[in-house]
This record gives sequence, C-alpha cells and structure tokens, in this order.
Amino acid sequence: MTDLDRHVNQDGRADLVKQVRSKIKELGITYIYFQFISVTGRIVGKGIPADHWERVANKGFQLVYGSTANLYVDRHGDYIGYGPEASELIGIPDPETFCQLPWDKRIARVFCTCFRNREEKNNPGAHLTSDCRGNLRMHHEELKAKHGLSLRVGTEPEMMWLKRDENGKLAGITKPNCYHVDQFEELRPTVMKVIEYSQAMGLDMIQGDHEDAPGQLELNWNFDDVLRNADRLSTYRQICAQVAREHGLVACFMTKPFVGVSASGCHHNMSLWKGGEDKLNRMHHDVLPGMDEVFSYVNGGENTFMPDPKIDAYKPAPTGLYSIGGVMKNIRALTALGSPTVNSYRRLWDTGFWAPIFADWGYQNRTCGLRISAPGRFEYRSVDSMVNPYMMGSALIKSFDDGISNKLDPGEPEERNIYEAMAEGKDVERLPMSLGEALEALEQNETIKSAMPDEMYKVFSHYKRNEWELFNHTVTDWDLETYWDYLP
Repeated sequence: MTDLDRHVNQDGRADLVKQVRSKIKELGITYIYFQFISVTGRIVGKGIPADHWERVANKGFQLVYGSTANLYVDRHGDYIGYGPEASELIGIPDPETFCQLPWDKRIARVFCTCFRNREEKNNPGAHLTSDCRGNLRMHHEELKAKHGLSLRVGTEPEMMWLKRDENGKLAGITKPNCYHVDQFEELRPTVMKVIEYSQAMGLDMIQGDHEDAPGQLELNWNFDDVLRNADRLSTYRQICAQVAREHGLVACFMTKPFVGVSASGCHHNMSLWKGGEDKLNRMHHDVLPGMDEVFSYVNGGENTFMPDPKIDAYKPAPTGLYSIGGVMKNIRALTALGSPTVNSYRRLWDTGFWAPIFADWGYQNRTCGLRISAPGRFEYRSVDSMVNPYMMGSALIKSFDDGISNKLDPGEPEERNIYEAMAEGKDVERLPMSLGEALEALEQNETIKSAMPDEMYKVFSHYKRNEWELFNHTVTDWDLETYWDYLP
C-alpha cells in the first residue's frame, strides 16, 4: 500500500467520513473548501460542491504541485519548486477537521493532507514532502514514538487593524497606546465579530488586549496539541480577513508596517507532556457546527517541563532544560522560520521594542530569545506574525529531540537585562539580522533542515532566497531620498 492508501484506509476514518455526511445534511452545507497550507503559510486549495464529499474523501482532488509554493515564479521567470511539466498532487481531506463557516453557513472547510500523484514514476502515492501540515503531523508522531512526549503550544498572534486614507495610504485605526482599554473599545465591533466567528470554529478564546502599535491587537485562545493549534492560527487568520471585508478594514499580519512602534510578534508558549486525553468543549453550541475534533482540547497528563522541587524550585525539570538546550543550539537556523520575511528583520533592527535579538534564555526576561513565561512552559520569542506555524512546529520538535537525545545543557538562565550583562562582559551570540544571514545559518544546520524533508527544504530555500534577491535588487524610496543628490 502507498502512503495515500494507508491514509485513506486508516482505522476509524470511514466512520468519520460518514459523520461528515451527517453534518452536511444537518447543517445544510452545499459547498466545501478543501484547503492545505503553502510554504509561506497561505491557505490554498479547491472549492467543491458538498454532493461530491464521499468521492473526494476517498479519491481526493488534484492540484498542481506548485500550489505548495503559491504557484510563484522567481525573478528569472522560473516556477519555484515545480515546473509546468510536473504532475499534480492529490489532496485527501482529513474529515475530523470539517467545520462550517459562520459567515456563510452554506459553506464548510476541511484541512487536507497532500500526496504525490498515483501515476508518478517515482514514489507514486507517497507523502508529498512539500506539504508542511502533513510534515508536522509525522514529526509529532515521531516525537511521541521516540520519547513518549507530545507537544502542546499556545500562540500569541499580534496583528494590526488598518484603514486606507484618501490617498490610499495605510494607517492604524487606533492610537499606539499599549493595554489602553479605550483603544480596545474603539475596535470593539471588530473584536466581538472576530470572537463570535472564532468560537463558532472551535477557538476557545481566553483573553485579548490592545498592543503598542496603531490598531494592534492580540486575541488569544487556549493552548492545545501543536497541530490543532496551527490549524486554529490559520483559521484565525481567515476569520480576521473575513471580518476586515465586512468592516471595510485591512487585517494586517505584516510584521512591521510602521517605524518607531512595535512590530507584530507571534510568541510560541510550549511544553512537552506525557499522557492526557481530548475533552470536548461545546462552547454554548446546542448543535456543533463541525466535527468533535475541531472543538476538542487535550487535558490532563504530566507536564515534563514543571520544576522538580527536589532539584530546583525554579528551573525546569531535565526534559525542559534539555529542550531549551536544543533550541539554544539551533536558534540561528530557527530564525529563518520564525522571522521568515525581509520585513521581519525590521522588527529586530528597530531597537527599544523588546524584540529578541540575542541567543540566550532566562526567566521573566524579555531581552532574551527564550524565556520561562510561567512554571511548566517556556516562550520562544524569536517568531513573528508572518510565521508558518506548521514549519515552525516541526522545527521546534526537531530542536527538542536534539536537546533531549543529546542531553544539551543550556547553561544558567540570564536574570539581568541582556544589555547590562553584555556591558559587564558577557559574550552573547546575536541572532541573524537579515533574511539572507538567517538562510545561510539554516543551510548549515542539518537538525532544522530535517524538519523540512526533501522537497520542503528545496521549495522553502528557493522561495526565500528569491525573496532576498528581489529585495536586494530593488530601488526603494529610502534609496532615492538618501542618494539622489548625494554628489557633488
């Protein structure tokens, strides 16, 4: 059997396919978005009438391989990853992710896993290695099998709500006043609609605040299994885009659209667990507008990052320390995924806004790339709002595995402001300060590259090196303003 066959015929899937048909009838669904995730985190796929659910669930749909790279050409006119002569991938829906869209209840969405075409000469029906969502599922299963541990993640997705002025220039809706409830209130109609749609699609919203940039909000949902959390972040982005359409706004996930105010981060709070079980969170629904999996969160189990009071009342237990050691060892290469655009590095260069630029760790120390944000979890800070959470999840899993397998010691936590520590003589490695430098660090790091097997790394590297080259050959407004009358 091929990977595709095994996926379609896995135990219990046929019953899930039947349950989706029941949901289609119960909810009056007439159309379905079959979606997967591209190299940049973009949601791509096809729309298919719900009448064809069973056929697509078992046979899949076809789409060009290049869709995993946004069907994008480089600056030389060559398609990234796959040329026009390449076969078409097979997308197989994962029925447990089926959910109705609250803004048009005739439509549902389902996430898909991608495979090589059945007619390929080499590896027909094999897992498509440029499918970052499929990669994350496999890497997480490998972690569970090797160490008996599962990764739970909570993300902090900052973004900005903008509008266009009479000249078409983007501007923030609110003033850059951090935690100001009045500025939060200014965006209340938008916030409440985002929360309404989010709860309807399985996001257990827990808190939110106005951040310190124009129109910048952070709305959080409960932490969960790494794959489900990545799906929820993608769903949240879809929701924000829809609310922006309804309100005549721009939902901006660009890392740093403005100089002199904070950029948008997406801190990842993480912990490794033994055991636990899924618990359904109905969130006031009499009839769930989707499958149980969409509305479930993992509960219970043993958090292996919790301090062992017999060893140290504050430090994480050995598994946590080794995991931190793995991240510290690989942090320069991780930066290529956590800060994945040219614009990401504006966040690191605009000093004074708590963006992490040093490869160190500490407790409540926001000048480090990684901090212990609370007992039992740590916050990886070198990641921004443009992150692809599936690729980031895979890379962090590989870092943890490296740390645990090799018992990597992260050293002592830094409790001083990192700038003060450096002034006192501490030697601290800086993170890459440009996309080009980060890509070079990634190229030299086999651990993080293993999170992007085969075609995934080829596609990512091609796409991002082209982005860096495009930037470097572009004449910007800054160039003109600085140099047009430079001489004589």
